[in-house]
Amino acid sequence: MFRTLRRALCAAAAALLLPLGLGLGLPATAHAAPAAGGAGYWHTSGRQILDASGQSVRIAGINWFGFETSNQVVHGLWSRDYKSMIDQMKSLGYNTIRLPYSDDIFKSGAVPSSIDFSAGKNADLQGLNSLQVIDKLVAYAGQDGLKVILDRHRPDSGGQSALWYTASVPESTWIANLKSMASRYKGNATVIGIDLHNEPHDPACWGCGDQATDWRLAAERAGNAVLSVNPDLLIFVEGIQTFNGVSGWWGGNLMGVGQYPVRLDVANRVVYSAHDYATSVAQQTWFSDPSFPSNMPGVWDKYWGYIFKQNIAPVWVGEFGTTLQSTVDQKWLSALVSYLRPTSTYGGDSFHWTFWSWNPNSGDTGGILKDDWQTVDTVKDGYLATVKAPGFPSTGGGDNGGGGTGGGDGGGKAACRATYVVSSDWGSGFNADVTVTNTGSTAIKSWKVTWTWSGSQKVTNMWNASYTQSGATVTAVNAAHNGAIAAGGSASFGFGGAPASGGAPSLSCTAT
Repeated sequence: MFRTLRRALCAAAAALLLPLGLGLGLPATAHAAPAAGGAGYWHTSGRQILDASGQSVRIAGINWFGFETSNQVVHGLWSRDYKSMIDQMKSLGYNTIRLPYSDDIFKSGAVPSSIDFSAGKNADLQGLNSLQVIDKLVAYAGQDGLKVILDRHRPDSGGQSALWYTASVPESTWIANLKSMASRYKGNATVIGIDLHNEPHDPACWGCGDQATDWRLAAERAGNAVLSVNPDLLIFVEGIQTFNGVSGWWGGNLMGVGQYPVRLDVANRVVYSAHDYATSVAQQTWFSDPSFPSNMPGVWDKYWGYIFKQNIAPVWVGEFGTTLQSTVDQKWLSALVSYLRPTSTYGGDSFHWTFWSWNPNSGDTGGILKDDWQTVDTVKDGYLATVKAPGFPSTGGGDNGGGGTGGGDGGGKAACRATYVVSSDWGSGFNADVTVTNTGSTAIKSWKVTWTWSGSQKVTNMWNASYTQSGATVTAVNAAHNGAIAAGGSASFGFGGAPASGGAPSLSCTAT
């Protein structure tokens, strides 16, 4: 409801973190957070998503938009190499990318625009069409241990549609293109599922029985078509705007699920998806309630949280975001993160999420990146720290540039190895990502990485770790949320530095 196109370039505002203790109202029994899982294709079991071995997993990701716009490719490639962006996402602790697209990318002659190929950037994307670029993004995300959710965002790049079809893009085209995507990535478990259509809204209904407007019935038709060609995929079904006279955010109203669940031919594939926003997108009555923000868990329970609480199905908050410019928005985000349940306590028995957005050029929310497409908004990213989750097994492949490593053998002792990769270097500064791998046979509780530069480099900012620098020697220590690493698992952090990188130094890694 009240959605605007988030496409005008804006500066993401920094704000103070306002922690709140708002909970979900569920029993307080703690659940041990699982080791990083995610192997193979996934399926649902009650309110959880399980990997191929039956281990619960948590989607904790980011939206990277652009394929749904006239550029027909993710934004920001005019500034950076796509591999450096995906590496940075991983280093920040995001484990999934939601990729919006429109049906325009299936048209013959669909060519991505605004990609910088200078200085070797994006070299392997030259000459590719939009679908082939998605192939490259999926392949590299898989190598990095990230999953991908494909999001059919719009029928065309002109704007969001209320229904899943328009006069120029009929339902038959929508379903044919969904099946094409499902078939394209069959056997590739990096792509875990498809979000069938973004933000259905009035006159879309849920359970009304009208084939032309009943989104629940359309989702069944499309979901079954997808599963007919790729039965391993998860089917993500968003809400609508209005159910029984009660309105909410576009795509955010799942009140009809309890009475009218989505029924698919393949069991354990439905994940319901809600969108939720703050006042930087639009005002809603609950923001002016005298009890705000204590009223918010009840609001979320009503629209979509009950699906999780009643163990009906998993719930994925596919979009939520804010510029953080107002105190109301700061309180809203802190309350929502608390409601989503901390990973350290509940592991995969939690709500799933992908934050809107990675892009800074989202007009009413801004992004995790600032306007230079390099610098992380550490305040905004910091709100999400407690609900981030471990990454997933990579699909292999080499790194994307020169890197240094350090560490020791595992044996029966606590041991770790650190790998340093320069993700981007523009002469006056650079970004680097460090991956810490537990090489021992038992879990570790904390880690420390040390290196000494040969030049005059200084750390300018660091995320997912804290640091001290004395002369050319830097010591980085884990953050609270990524110190514990299971045997064979890994954690990441990243940083910006200046001047030029000077290559990758040798690292030492200490674990306890």
